[in-house]
Order: sequence, then structure tokens, then C-alpha cells
Amino acid sequence: MPNRLHRSTSPYLLQHAHNPVHWQEWGPEAFAEAAARDVPVLVSTGYAACHWCHVMAHESFEDPETAAQMNAGFVCVKVDREERPDVDAVHMAATTAMTGQGGWPMTTFCTPSGEVFYAGTYFPPRPHPQLPSFRQVLGAVGEAWHERREEVLASSGRIAAALGSMTPSAGEVPDAAALDRAVDTLAAEEDVVHGGFGGAPKFPPAMVVEFLLRHAARTGSEVAAGLAGRTLTAMARSGMADQVGGGFARYAVDAGWVVPHFEKMLYDNALLARAYLHSYRATGSTEHRRVAAQACEFLLTDLRTPQGAFAASLDADTPVLDADGTEHAVEGATYVWTPGDLVEVLGLDDGPWAVTLLGVTEQGTFEHGTSTARLTRELTGDEAGRWHRVRERLAAARTDRPQPARDDKVVLAWNGLAVAALAEAGALLARPDLLLAADEAARFLLEVHRTDDGWRRVSRDGVVGRPAAVLEDLADLAEGLLALHAATGERRWFEVARDLGEEVLARFTGADGSFLDVADVDPALSAARGGAGAPSDPSDGATPSGTSAAAGALLSLGALTGEARFRDGALRALATVGALASASPRFAGWGLAVAEALADGPREVAVVGEPGDAGTAALHRTALAGTAPGLVITRGVPGDSVPELLKDRALVGGLAAAYVCRGQVCDLPRTEVAELAAVLGVRR
Repeated sequence: MPNRLHRSTSPYLLQHAHNPVHWQEWGPEAFAEAAARDVPVLVSTGYAACHWCHVMAHESFEDPETAAQMNAGFVCVKVDREERPDVDAVHMAATTAMTGQGGWPMTTFCTPSGEVFYAGTYFPPRPHPQLPSFRQVLGAVGEAWHERREEVLASSGRIAAALGSMTPSAGEVPDAAALDRAVDTLAAEEDVVHGGFGGAPKFPPAMVVEFLLRHAARTGSEVAAGLAGRTLTAMARSGMADQVGGGFARYAVDAGWVVPHFEKMLYDNALLARAYLHSYRATGSTEHRRVAAQACEFLLTDLRTPQGAFAASLDADTPVLDADGTEHAVEGATYVWTPGDLVEVLGLDDGPWAVTLLGVTEQGTFEHGTSTARLTRELTGDEAGRWHRVRERLAAARTDRPQPARDDKVVLAWNGLAVAALAEAGALLARPDLLLAADEAARFLLEVHRTDDGWRRVSRDGVVGRPAAVLEDLADLAEGLLALHAATGERRWFEVARDLGEEVLARFTGADGSFLDVADVDPALSAARGGAGAPSDPSDGATPSGTSAAAGALLSLGALTGEARFRDGALRALATVGALASASPRFAGWGLAVAEALADGPREVAVVGEPGDAGTAALHRTALAGTAPGLVITRGVPGDSVPELLKDRALVGGLAAAYVCRGQVCDLPRTEVAELAAVLGVRR
């Protein structure tokens, strides 16, 4: 019989709906049951594309004896970290504080009030030299709860107090000198051998690259431009990039970018598509243009849902049948090759050439003699054409292999990032299909995720889920809608983005003016933080933090509307980011990118012309190609006053005109494309 997860909208929770564990979703009912039974709450947090989450599920949660021990001693709660980032963030902070490291699956034990008193990540089914078995952990935690209750409560109280004290301190809004220092810090952390920053595991620093590109555009810094270019090129040719199907895996397990962790996330690919697009816009790199286009095409071919939105991820594992018909999961099986595979698909002419080009070896660079595919050299001229043809044949052959599962829930924030990337790519690459996809996704989000009870974070199959939207959802959606407004001039997208900005200011602002990650405080999470209330984490992780995302959207809204409240909100958010940016710029990439926009104004462009006029279209295309940091663009007809940047903007001598402004104070209007291009840093 299914447990209480069977009605969830989360594919990850549904994967556990037939476990013998009496799982239930996070909520007040679980904690009330724990209080009534006088047992701890066991919280297991993971996500659908997580390899080790599947491993622990198979080893422990599907085992009847382990499940019986869990059911007898605990109230068992399953959390999809992508649906409940607030639960994940608070419990990850506790896990990291207690163990010195974090990861998924995450296993935490709480009091019936919500205070965490023991935590870990993956536990094996049998004792390991470095880890106890999961059943040993269950026994020890249960014994401590019943026999040493005062000690447990004292420990949980200390942890809660420590978590409650972890509140961000406001610093200074990063100024020009601070932005220069951030570049210097990043330069010192560059991996000069392999590209990127730091060592293994190596994650794609899309937001840091955005900062570096903006800094180079504003200052002309060759250091910043070089850091961005080398990082993007290294990733473009790496095993982390899916050379055959497009898009990127979550991260590389090694410093040389050879072997990825094969899960493919919507947010990574949306952020990276935009970073590569902006690099192409600034440099003209055909390689970066190709990668941007392929990442967008991956979104459309592999992650697009029947409703027109975008699924959360593809799994790291591929289901493979053994000779006896038994199915088991193999990481990366869809993607890796042997020399024999390539020769079989491509023949004796192209096969050996592809073996060398893609770094496929007899020994293998991955597991069991297989290799990931990398581009081991730059492709130009005839070789580029040859690779295009070979890639198509490999892609066709790969469709006959088993494919990874897809987590097809729709996450509001990540879809906002995808809308931004597709809207900009559609406009800059002259790809109407990408622009249409951005439009359809935005329409779906407004129709389904905006409910009478407020915005919701997730949906599946067109049905909205229970979790409320968090700060990053509203801010990233506003970012996407503003990009779509810039690309199309459609007033509707600006108006919804403005409403989102107003909601951010009204519902997600704390008493001290800082931004809160959630609007409504969860009692169990507040207890876990010593009664400190809603959490607020300004650091950028795999996606922009809610605070830095809010800073970007509010700054753009302030530029479009001229309303000080939006700009003031952006400044408050950037002040929170400021202290982090000085100490650890790698974890403040989007905040620094927004600070670059602030340092430049940001510049605002209002293009005014008659509908269907060729001059209007040419000026608009030129504005979209501008490299000025955080450039804010709107388009309208004479007489428009929404957004306010368009108000009182007229034709010049009967010709379409572009007004370039800062703080809605404008230079003389431009009617010539060349003049506008020079002002906005358009590559010629």
C-alpha cells in the first residue's frame, strides 16, 4: 500500500510513495504526531536527480526491517529540497554546523518542536570504517531520545541558538574599488591549468562569469575579460558539457573538467546559456554562440513539458537491464563511449577521427573502459563542419540507448531563469522559436503558478503544488519577465514584473530592511533557528540567492519606473551582499553583477517608433546587442507611458528614436544605429 506521499506533486516524493516507510510530507501534522507519540522526527531530504539519494533509498528505505525500525521509533518525513528550499537551507546549516560538511541525501533528527539534534548525509546499510550503518544510527538516536532526553534537548537548544545567530550583517554596497578587488581575488583563485576557479569538485561559475563580463564592459579590464573567456572556453570543451546533446551536467568531479556528475539541471543550463550568450555578444566568439544556442536547444528538446514550461532536471542515473532482465541504475550510461562505439556508429573514416577529437581512450576516462566526450581542440573551418555532421549521427545513435529519468515538476524560479535566457537568445540570435518558447513558458507560469492564495513554487502536469513561492521565485520570475519585455516590448510582462517587485517589498522585507527568503515563518523552522524567524541567506549557490535576485529585479524596475522605492530596495539588498562579496566573491557572483549594473547607472534605453517601422526594429536590435552592464530596455509607440521610461518620448523628425538615460535623465535621442551602438558598447 502507498504511504502518504502518493498524492504529492514531487516526482522525488512519488519515488518513495511505495516504500514500507510510513513517509509523510513536511508540515504541522508530522510534528503534532511526533509530540503525541513522544518520538523524534526523522527528516530525509533529497531530490530526484540525486544519485546517492537513490542508493540510500534502495539500500535502506526499501528494506522492510529498516523501515519497521524507522516506523516504530520516529515520525518519518520526506522533503524534496527543490520544493522546500527553506527546509533544506535550515537543515543543511544544522548538518554543516554539526558535521563540517553537507550533501544529499541529508538525514536529520528533530524534536517534536523542530530543533535539530543529530544530522548526517548518506548512511550505508552496513557499518563502514568511516560511517555507522543507518540502523545503528536509528538505534543510537532512539536510545538517546528515551534515555538521555535532557542531554538531547540541551544539545538541540545550543544548535538552534547557533543557527539563529547566523544572520547576515549589512555591509556597504560594493563600489568601484570593491568590484576591482573582487576581480583581483578571483584572478588569484583561477585554476590556470584547467580554467575555472578552485579545485575538485568543480562547479560551473555562471554568475561569476556574468560579473566578470559586466566588469570588463564597464572598465575595459582585460583581466576580467580573460577570466571569463578562459572559464567559458574550458567548460565548453569539457566532459561536463554534453558535446553530443547540448547543455551541461551539474558539475565535474575532477579539477580538469573531464568527468561530470551526470545530472542535468534546468537552472544550470539557463544560467550558462545566458553567460555564453553574453560572452558572444561582447566578443563575437562563434564557439560561445554555438554553446549558447545548443544549451537553449537542450532546454527545448529535453526539458520542455507538454504545457510549455520546463522540467527541473534529468537524472544522473540511467536504468539498464542486465542479461537476466534485472534493471539497475548506471550513472552516465546514456552519455559515455568507447572507441569501438564510435567506430561502430561512424565507420572507419569518421570513427577514429572522433576518437581522437573527443578524448575517448582504450583505458577510458570514466568507468569500465568508457570515456566522456570532450572537445580536445578548437574546431575551425572544415573540421567544424565535419564535427557538426558527426555530432548529428552520434545524437541519433544515442537515442537508441536507455535514457535518464526526468523530474518533470516545474519550479517557478528556475523557469524564470529559463525565460530570461530564451528571450535574450531569441532576440540576439534571431531565433523566433526560442522567443516563442520564452513567451509560452511565461504564460504558463502566470496561468498556473499565480493562484488566488498567492504564487506557488511548483507544479506538475499543469497542477499546482502546495509549497508557497519563496523570494527567489518571485525575483527570478521578475528577471525573466523583464528580459521578455525587453525583447518584445510587450507591456504585459513589465506590469506583472512590477507587481512581483511590489510583493517582494511588501512581504519579503524584514524589520531591519533586509530581505527574507520566505514570506511566512514555518514554526518548526523557526524553532530550529532558536525562534529567530524567517531565514535569510544572501550567498549565491547554484542559483542566485533570493537577496541578490531581488536586487537585480528591483534595480531594473527602479530604472523603468523611476520609483525610488524599487531602487532603495535594491540598495538594501546589495548592502547585505556587500560583506560577502568582499570576503568570498565566488559566492556572490550575481550580487556583484548587479553591483556592476548599479555602478553603470544602470543605463536605460527607451526605443520609440511606429508599429512595424524598420527603423524602430533596427534601433531595438541594436539596444539588445548592447554590453552596458545590466542594460534596461523598453520599446513603445509615441504616447506610451507604461513603463514610465517611455513617458514623453517622441519621434525625432518623424523618425524612430532611442533615448539613452540614467535615472530617467536622458541624453539627446539617437535616430542612427551607429550612434546608438557606440553609446551602448555594441561590438561592431
